Amino acid sequence: MPRALRILVFLLAGLLSAATLAVCVVGGVYLYFGPQLPSAGDIGDPELNEPLRVYTSDRKLIGEFGLERRLPRTYDEIPPQMVQAFIAAEDDRFFEHPGVDYQGIARAVYVLATTGRKTQGGSTITMQLARNLYLTRDRTYVRKIKEIILALRLESKLTKEQILEIYLNKIYLGNRSYGVGAASEVYYHKPLDELSVAEVAMIAGLPKAPSRYNPMSNPERAKERRNYVLSRMHALGEIDDATYEKALDAPITATAKVADDRYEADYVAEMVRQDMVARFGDEAYTSGFDVTTTLNSERQRGANRALRRALLAYDERHQWHGPEATLETTTVDDADALKTALEGMNAAGGLVPAVVTNVGRRSATLMTERYGEINLDAGQMPWLGGNDPASKLVARGDVVRLAYTGSKDKAKAWTLAEVPEVQGAMVALDPHTGGIEALAGGFDFSLSKYNRAVQAQRQPGSSFKPFLYSAALANGFTPASLINDAPVVYDSPDLSDAWRPQNYSGRIYGPTRLREGLVHSRNLVSIRLLRSIGINNAVNHIAKFGLPEDQIPRNLSMALGSASFSPLQMAQAYAVFANDGFQVKPYYIAKIEDGRGEVRFEAEPKVACASTSNCAALQRTGGKQDSSRLAERVIDAGNAWLVGDIMRDVIKRGTGRRAMSLGRSDLSGKTGTTNDQIDAWFVGFNADLVGISWVGFDKLTPMGNSETGGQAALPMWIDFMRVALDGTPEAIPRRPADLVTVSIDPESGQRAIGGGGVSETFRPNNVPSLEEARRSGKNAPSNEVEQLF
Repeated sequence: MPRALRILVFLLAGLLSAATLAVCVVGGVYLYFGPQLPSAGDIGDPELNEPLRVYTSDRKLIGEFGLERRLPRTYDEIPPQMVQAFIAAEDDRFFEHPGVDYQGIARAVYVLATTGRKTQGGSTITMQLARNLYLTRDRTYVRKIKEIILALRLESKLTKEQILEIYLNKIYLGNRSYGVGAASEVYYHKPLDELSVAEVAMIAGLPKAPSRYNPMSNPERAKERRNYVLSRMHALGEIDDATYEKALDAPITATAKVADDRYEADYVAEMVRQDMVARFGDEAYTSGFDVTTTLNSERQRGANRALRRALLAYDERHQWHGPEATLETTTVDDADALKTALEGMNAAGGLVPAVVTNVGRRSATLMTERYGEINLDAGQMPWLGGNDPASKLVARGDVVRLAYTGSKDKAKAWTLAEVPEVQGAMVALDPHTGGIEALAGGFDFSLSKYNRAVQAQRQPGSSFKPFLYSAALANGFTPASLINDAPVVYDSPDLSDAWRPQNYSGRIYGPTRLREGLVHSRNLVSIRLLRSIGINNAVNHIAKFGLPEDQIPRNLSMALGSASFSPLQMAQAYAVFANDGFQVKPYYIAKIEDGRGEVRFEAEPKVACASTSNCAALQRTGGKQDSSRLAERVIDAGNAWLVGDIMRDVIKRGTGRRAMSLGRSDLSGKTGTTNDQIDAWFVGFNADLVGISWVGFDKLTPMGNSETGGQAALPMWIDFMRVALDGTPEAIPRRPADLVTVSIDPESGQRAIGGGGVSETFRPNNVPSLEEARRSGKNAPSNEVEQLF
């Protein structure tokens, strides 16, 4: 055998032996590691940990709970350019290899052999997915072997498109965002199909090192990585020269999302979170539940703004608290140190943190993180009176707050502010279904998780009186019944000392018609009225409104609102007046869907309507028109209408008359103030919406003289209703057909004889007779409006 042939045979035998050995080694490795890993048959669509998301009724996101932010998208929903960018950045032979790119592995082995460093991993997208789904991130040869086996199994079970879909929804992209859908929202606050080429490339560059290339924290490094991805897309022909050059010059536009009060509803979102955990346990955080609430996003926005405006207005009427903190002079003098200090401060209730950098005699200069330098003059510092110097309020280095005025004049766009110590709540309810349309439980959820709209139990003061007057109407009284407004003194075992209640003004008015007693909130009238109908009768009637009976004191102080209820409980009770006498149950979850889009719960509230044949509220909720969906009638329609009619007079000529600024005639309402102005309320409604506003300190501290319901709480209600009722027709509860309106003598409450009377409405069996009118005396009450007590 020629020598050359022998060498060839030897080489072939060696190659065959090496190949056989390699096959044996590979087979042995597979046989050893294969059983430790999921089989091809066990590989399927992985469970993606999707957070719990909470939406308003018109699908505005108000809350997200879970360790991972994720917005899964199908392959068809992911823009082709996003797919191309990831392939260019991570695995340009993805559609050619079987899950393992042997060229890439060969390059990695060569680099390792020649340099001794593991600088290239040779991982394909399929291998990365296998690691993310089933393995750790340890950089070991064992993990790499397992990665290869799993990649081959994934490719044998799934199509390339399925692998990409899972990968692009699973990959971690920084800032708690998993998948391209979440990253698009986190970094750019818009959906995938609105991203520019530069923004797509930025996201595609993140998997290599999400923290290192984070465009918000490391913009320069992120830009370098983005431009590398763009160069790969250009080299592969995915973008043309013009697109490439334009994208290279694009600025870094990724920003942290600034809190936006348009859809802020943290108190309701937290209520939903607690409810979902009670229903589903920890699965609530990972199964992609979507919860649709009953909130109306625009009304919620109005509630937030109205509450904050009212609390800030209260704060401006009282003493300046001083700065939140004071920075060292060295920090203020160092621009970088000052920038770092500002970055660590958070906005609260729409108030922007700022540091005072200079103080003039009647002016101040402040620095903010987002808006730069801002100058304030004396008119923009509410606590600066007369000719006081600005140094009376602030000093260099002070950390304070700024409120945006909305003025078109940039020089007047900001005012000095502070986080108020006083608190408040705003609740709005659909009186036909009980659906909560807006709820704000405090100035800012990030500062206090205590939900005052639901958890606070506060005395309602005179806002409780309409329930007492309803009880009086149910026990034979009429709006024209006379009650003597005269001094009283009571000794009772329930009261620690002799009780000498007074009207807020300290005056007495003598015999007073029931209507006037409520319109002007006469305390002495209310007490005598309660004594006349009896405490037990009153409690039994008032409990029908849904107010817990055990929270109502069984003594005469009840007439002045000494019970304690939450704003939400008051909203439920007032809904009875607004909906013709039905009790509805407040609710806030309309629908729950799981991650597969299956409906797991849908609310079927009992609806207030007189008949199933003509009930728009029942139709709005999608309910069947049957009696099982009807709410319980708890007072008759005539009673509800009469009390509401008297409360329309409260707004027209009583303690709520500031609400006339809304220019509507369909509003009923009642102010409420407790002893020492500890609690201030305004409760009001029309036929389609109930609104409750409350202001007070958490620690039952007096708010100060004149801080009554009309001063502290009514402005909040007006601001809210201005937004909530904008563009809606007037809606007065339907007047029952059997009510009768006649002319009465305003002094006696009896039928008017010979003209000159005022109109009053009665039930048919309560209309005063002419015979009684001839026997009646006259003692006219004053019509002076009292502040509420």
